[in-house]
Amino acid sequence: MADLEDLTADDFAAHSGSRYLLHFAGAAEPIPLELVEVTASSRPQRGGRPFSLVFRGPRSPSLPQAQYRLEHEAMGALDIFLVPIALDAQGLCYEAVFN
Repeated sequence: MADLEDLTADDFAAHSGSRYLLHFAGAAEPIPLELVEVTASSRPQRGGRPFSLVFRGPRSPSLPQAQYRLEHEAMGALDIFLVPIALDAQGLCYEAVFN
């Protein structure tokens, strides 16, 4: 599993538009999420932080804010705290903030 302390916005930007699989208790199969936005602070601190990520998933199920295990083909397994932020025509968006 990747250590989130070592990851930067650039690490995720390299995989923008790719699919992550979210493992959720009660779901028969992982829920696909697409990384749709990577935003780095205009004033990066030591270690390349802060930054935020926005993922888009299906409209249903609507997941509450919580820590979830995401798996990515290149990045491996990541435990990330996600917060639902918007519902649009394409699905439900979740944000992760790294300080």
